[in-house]
Amino acid sequence: MITAVRGVRVGHAHNAKALTGCTALVFERGARFGIFVGGMASGTRACDAGREEHLNDEVHGIVLAGGSNYGLDAAGGAMRFLEERGIGFPVGPTVVPIVPSAIIFDLGIGDPRVRPDPGMGYRAAQSAADGPVEEGCVGAGTGATVGKLFGISRAMKSGLGTASVESPYGPVGALAVVNAFGDVKDPETGELLAGLRDESGTRLISTAEQMRQGVVRKRFSLPQDTTLAVVAVEIELTKPELNKLARLADQAIVRTHSPAHTTFDGDVIFAVSTRARQGECELTHLALFVQRTLEEAIVRAVTRAHGAGGLPAYRDLVASS
Repeated sequence: MITAVRGVRVGHAHNAKALTGCTALVFERGARFGIFVGGMASGTRACDAGREEHLNDEVHGIVLAGGSNYGLDAAGGAMRFLEERGIGFPVGPTVVPIVPSAIIFDLGIGDPRVRPDPGMGYRAAQSAADGPVEEGCVGAGTGATVGKLFGISRAMKSGLGTASVESPYGPVGALAVVNAFGDVKDPETGELLAGLRDESGTRLISTAEQMRQGVVRKRFSLPQDTTLAVVAVEIELTKPELNKLARLADQAIVRTHSPAHTTFDGDVIFAVSTRARQGECELTHLALFVQRTLEEAIVRAVTRAHGAGGLPAYRDLVASS
């Protein structure tokens, strides 16, 4: 799991009835990060620190949340938790935790009046630990869905997944919240794992093929679809290297999503270095491990989910067939 990387702690908080939640990644000793925004409809907060020219070189947490733009409030709760523990950028009488945040749209399932708030963000950060990470319909993945060309009624339930692998540069970890407009497929075989269902609701059909045949979403209203990801390494990297690593990690979304990075998606990838390991690093070589790990996290996000909100998940429709 992503917590195999030293210096990464993960916690969830969610409302299972309202089908929304948030996930906090906490870096008690700080971390350097970069960012890549691949979608056209992203919702973020405090992500300027990832810019190469930005003065600040360190973040102390990342919050991923449901609730659309309302969910960005959850980051304030995580900041309060970190401030209480003296974790943040020193500013004299106190500290200011730097906590970038990104959101998914999950208001179409569950109770749209319930959204992640500062209290939920505080609980997620408070529960953050460096051990096993719960996957599936938890945290920011509680209300995640995929395959929405014909609306939510023919979509499938998705969630949150995480994975790790050992590389020549130390452990590499990834965490993904998959709430895509299109389908999720096995990157090796191309088999559809979750996404658009046919009219009977019992069989997967290809979103991309339906669109090639002339079915299009005719009106863009809200950024309803997004995959959020965090990839983490121990090896010390510069901010320019991390921005490039985030961009290279995007191959995992391209290989697992169909179609990927649509005008309806707000995909965001954070790349984090906890700087727990020193040494030389060939970035393209490292990126191959990062890509493979993120692919696994994305696949796990859909295969570990359970049906909810009247929508089936992989285990209901594909694994059981």
